[in-house]
Amino acid sequence: METVKDNSFFYRRLHSLLGIIPLGLFILEHFFTNSFAIHGATVFNDKIDFFASLPYLIVIELLFIFIPLLVHGIYGLYIVYTGQANQLQYGYFRNWMYLIQRVTGVILLFYIGWHVWTTRLSALFYGKEVSFDMMHKMLASPVVFWWMVVGVVCVSFHFANGLWSFSIVWGITIGPKAQKRMGYITMGLFVILAVVGVKALLAF
Repeated sequence: METVKDNSFFYRRLHSLLGIIPLGLFILEHFFTNSFAIHGATVFNDKIDFFASLPYLIVIELLFIFIPLLVHGIYGLYIVYTGQANQLQYGYFRNWMYLIQRVTGVILLFYIGWHVWTTRLSALFYGKEVSFDMMHKMLASPVVFWWMVVGVVCVSFHFANGLWSFSIVWGITIGPKAQKRMGYITMGLFVILAVVGVKALLAF
C-alpha cells in the first residue's frame, strides 16, 4: 500500500508540473503570438513563419508540447475517472473550483485534439498553410467561432486554477492567507488570458 501511495504522490506532482512547465509556458506563448492578429495579417503571418522556420521543430513540439500534453491529459482523465475526493478541502468555493477544473479538463481534451488536427497536423500531413487567412475562414463559421471561445475560456481557467493548485502541491503557498492571495492572482490571470484570447479570435 505504501508503494501505491508513493506512486500516486509522484504522478500527481508530475501531472501538476507538466501543466505549468512546459504546457503553461506554451499557453502563454500561444496566446501572446495569436494576439499579433490584432495588428493584421502581415504581422501575424510573420510570427507564424518564424516558428515554422525553427530547426528541429518537430522534435521541439514532441518533447515540449505533445508528449507532456498526452501525459498530462491521460493522467488527468485517470483522476476524473477514479473520482478521488478533493484533498485540498478548502471550503465550498474551492470545491467548486475543483469540479470546474475537472470539467474544463475533459472539454479541453476534445478541444485541443480538434484544434491540433485542424491546424498543426493538417499543415504537417496535407500541406495546409496555417495563416491569418486560414483562421479568418475558419472563424467565419459561428459554430467554430463559439467553439473556440469555449476552448479559450476553458484553457484560461484550467491553467490559472491549475497554477493555484501547483503552488500548494510544490510548497510555494503555505497557509490559508498565502493561498487566498494566490487565488486572487490566479483568477486575475484567468480573466486576463480569457480577454486576450477572445480578442485574438475577434481580430481574425
